Amino acid sequence: MEPVTFDSHDVAEVEAFVSNLYSRMHLGAAGERTHTHITRRVMSPQVAFDEFEYSFDLGYNAEPQPYLVLSNVVKNSIYRVGEEREETFGPGDLFLICRPGLPYRGIVQSARMRQLMIDPALLDQVASSAVKDAEPVRMLDHRPISRQAALTLQRSVAEVRDSVMAGPGPRSPLVVSTASQYLAARLLDTFPNTAVTTPTAGDRHDAHPDTLRRATSYIEANPDIDLTLADIARAAYVTPRALQLAFRRHLDTTPMAYLRRVRLDRAHEDLRAATAGDGQTIATIAARWGFTSSRFARRYRAVYGLPPSRTLHE
Repeated sequence: MEPVTFDSHDVAEVEAFVSNLYSRMHLGAAGERTHTHITRRVMSPQVAFDEFEYSFDLGYNAEPQPYLVLSNVVKNSIYRVGEEREETFGPGDLFLICRPGLPYRGIVQSARMRQLMIDPALLDQVASSAVKDAEPVRMLDHRPISRQAALTLQRSVAEVRDSVMAGPGPRSPLVVSTASQYLAARLLDTFPNTAVTTPTAGDRHDAHPDTLRRATSYIEANPDIDLTLADIARAAYVTPRALQLAFRRHLDTTPMAYLRRVRLDRAHEDLRAATAGDGQTIATIAARWGFTSSRFARRYRAVYGLPPSRTLHE
């Protein structure tokens, strides 16, 4: 999908456009130079990347919305009011400008910022607490747990935005799903949340070799479809926490890391099987197995000790 761009000097138009992107909000402007530039790139119905640039101070007062919105200040600052706190964020700061179900307000102070809008249902898909009838995962604070965690998330968002979203044309559904789960996992690693990670006594009992066998068999039979942690756990007849414990206990890895390795191995087989003139490229093979070209090249070299180009048509 091509990026959507918006330019206007009319604050009422800006209010209508931004309300359509997020939730209904009231905007107020300070100053005569009221230019706004917005770019939206949609990766899927659950994930979108936005860039905002305001030439003026803009006050906002927004109604609650169902999405989680991560904001990264690039230039100047954002004054935020919420949860009985008032804070100012400057260049380089990463924070949740809003959380689902909570109103939010503040002032964008002639700022440039990048935002990630993500469906919180993705957090449930990747959380180890993604079990039937479990409460949805909630973020408990809008500030990261550490500066290092924020920097890691910032790099992850930039990587997905600049690789998956680069170039025209349709994107591989498997690439989009893998990237979406990756971003959700990074968010859970970065902000305090309610995801339950401690195995219960039942989980520890279920983390036996039979569970691992069922899970690995299911993964190896279905690496080409969109799989989540919860999908694999259901196939193994255990909870996601028990599944994670079984992989850690017996293979010293995680279910999703195992899935990525199986997909990498299948891509390696495709590279070796490709012949001149069959139209197979590194990019098409990588996308078939859920990798962007840059991430695939790094992983491939780390595992096989050479670039994928050396294997293709060798």
